[in-house]
Amino acid sequence: MILVTGGAGFIGSNIVAALSERGEKIIVCDWLEQGDKWKNIAKSTIADFIDPDNLESWLHKNDSRLRAIIHMGAISATTETDGDLILKRNFRPTKMLWRFATDNKIPFIYASSAATYGDGTAGFDDDMSEAALAKLQPLNLYGWSKHAFDKFVAREISRGAMTPPQWAGLKFFNVYGPNEYHKGSMKSVIAQSYPKVAAGEAVTLFKSHNPDYEDGGQLRDFVYVKDCVDVVLWLLDNGSASGLFNLGTGKARSFKDLASAVFTAANKPEKINYVDTPEQIRDKYQYFTEANMQKLRAAGFGGNFRSLEDGISDYVTNYLAKDDPYR
Repeated sequence: MILVTGGAGFIGSNIVAALSERGEKIIVCDWLEQGDKWKNIAKSTIADFIDPDNLESWLHKNDSRLRAIIHMGAISATTETDGDLILKRNFRPTKMLWRFATDNKIPFIYASSAATYGDGTAGFDDDMSEAALAKLQPLNLYGWSKHAFDKFVAREISRGAMTPPQWAGLKFFNVYGPNEYHKGSMKSVIAQSYPKVAAGEAVTLFKSHNPDYEDGGQLRDFVYVKDCVDVVLWLLDNGSASGLFNLGTGKARSFKDLASAVFTAANKPEKINYVDTPEQIRDKYQYFTEANMQKLRAAGFGGNFRSLEDGISDYVTNYLAKDDPYR
């Protein structure tokens, strides 16, 4: 069996869909909560569902049946301010799963984040050394929780501790694509903008409060979720590849480029308005992110990453514009 924590979430449900298409026996650990989150996994064939509060006890009853753990479960909101909750949901369960995967010799793939890089002044190199990680300063609790675990792994490795037979931490950059609809304000700008674009209305982007960037010129490494899934599948198929890896396209693009691509995909005239960035996030706002992808390439991954235009075209045409937008 393959366990996918956060399997009903955005990235997790896309991984589940791909594994289901492969005919894998999938165990999903997640909360479905209220609303339509269940639709993220409605099309997949799933062997069982585990309540996250019961995960540890379930693991010890099924340790011999697991061939991989894909850990995507966590609070992913960069606006979360409850530090105790972040530790309870993000750091401690990941550490528990790491120990379990190590003790039972199970491959372990987990979600880190580009939020660990903070404002980007220390660069975007996925260097796993303790010295390199010590230079990074995340700007929010979410990023800190991911960074704390990356540092835990680096410390374990540096002292020669046992690890899972294969392990991979994925520093996801700005992921977009189907099944993100339950995320509210944390949805991609694409998902938030499309209804307005389809209705012929203007899209709203943040003004720049940095003289080095024009309005809408803020840059991000936007990566399509299907490409992220391809990397996860490649890791499952290549057990010798371990490490902390960036997962973006390696090419930063502007929010204006993104909005233009949505208008083009929807075949609508471009209309963009700019508003001030809210003061509560202004001092934590990233103006540039771009993944250095050399480490993943050196590990042997040879797949292609879609351009922003191609990813958005697929997302809009095959999902957002459909009556059923789920994968």
